[in-house]
Amino acid sequence: MLRVTNPATGALLAELTVDTPADIGRKVAVARAAQPAWARTPLGERAAALARFGEALRADVEPLARLLSEEMGKPIAQARSEITATQGRLEFFLAHTAAVLADEVVFDDGGVCERIGWEPLGVVANVSAWNYPYFVGVNVFAPALLTGNAVLYKPSELASRTGLAIAARLHAAGVPVEVLQPVIGAGAVGAALVAADVDAIFFTGSYPTGVRIAQAAASRLLRLQLELGGKDPVYVCDDAPVDSVAAAVADGAFYNTGQSCCAVERIYVHRAVAARFIEAFVAQVRGFVVGDPHDERTYIGPLARGAQLAVLAAQVADAHGQGARLLIGGARLAGPGQYFAPTVLGDVDHRMTVMREESFGPLIGIQVVADDAEAAARMRETTYGLTAAVYTPERGRAERLLAGLAVGSAYWNCCDRVSPRLPWSGRRHSGLGLTLSTHGIRAFVQPKAWHLRA
Repeated sequence: MLRVTNPATGALLAELTVDTPADIGRKVAVARAAQPAWARTPLGERAAALARFGEALRADVEPLARLLSEEMGKPIAQARSEITATQGRLEFFLAHTAAVLADEVVFDDGGVCERIGWEPLGVVANVSAWNYPYFVGVNVFAPALLTGNAVLYKPSELASRTGLAIAARLHAAGVPVEVLQPVIGAGAVGAALVAADVDAIFFTGSYPTGVRIAQAAASRLLRLQLELGGKDPVYVCDDAPVDSVAAAVADGAFYNTGQSCCAVERIYVHRAVAARFIEAFVAQVRGFVVGDPHDERTYIGPLARGAQLAVLAAQVADAHGQGARLLIGGARLAGPGQYFAPTVLGDVDHRMTVMREESFGPLIGIQVVADDAEAAARMRETTYGLTAAVYTPERGRAERLLAGLAVGSAYWNCCDRVSPRLPWSGRRHSGLGLTLSTHGIRAFVQPKAWHLRA
């Protein structure tokens, strides 16, 4: 059984039956048998089912938000926002899938016609994440279903009840039970799903797990999408408006309790404005309300993963031992629940793990730099490549800096932002492949070359 507990209180919420490898094998066989009929179903009917799913999310936003908040600790206002904002992604996929699937005639001289067609991959394994289960899930299962695939959907063990609620609403909306099947369990169950007879694997999670999945899939030459982590930098230039930038960057670092793949994880600030920026930034963090995720005032909730408490404590100790200044926070909070105080470190450098390794929690380091050249050098000093941001009134300055960084998303005067219209991808240890945009829809189909002679 999978024990689901409340990270804010430690209380047991549910015990769920875990899928065995045999269960997964049967589900894959059922999905494979059902997929061709789903692919032949007119796109309009598939789209109507996904549209009804979106309507169900709108109708049930309050109980779904409470469920999400209860099982992974997301503050209720942020949980509600995630579910509501999922509509924008669904609407994008619904609006653009037909164009992506349209045949393309590339040559026709009256005797020979050359055409490109698009076919679904088949059975897709979707190993999803707990930090944004609606966003991350919809990025995969929505375009997968719209393009005619069957999906084995494994929500994270930390958001399993949310995953089951999503699956139930998809079925009620008209997606056949055989075509979208939830798989429940922790890491061993995810490994069994990866090892099953699927045609593609779409995974969101950590770099080490992504490497293991890539190794397991390599000999089978499967379509593989890995959305992994980041150590996302922000550079605050000497001409940036300090107060407004401090507020924006603090939100980018601490939203969702810092448990976002594209959260700001390291800050570089020009020495000309460093003192004023650090003062304003710490003041913003001091104002964040830590508490019960069900309280509308709460901005910082508990960590979803209890093991991350030790990671954060170790990063603080390492930095402090090498000369960093603790500006606020620095330790686990007393009392029940998996709470870590919002923490800001000053006088950090790249000897310290807080500037090199993912924190994935309410912890940030601020390093002062002399100029743009030093900022760019420090921003490049990473194995990750998810996002990077530059704050300055000068667009040209920002674009020059960002153009030299190997990242999938570049931000000028914003951060921690995702758009369904733009591809979401990472470089190096941040992943392979992409989701979102029309390119993300096309990730779920494969081309067929038609040579047609009259």
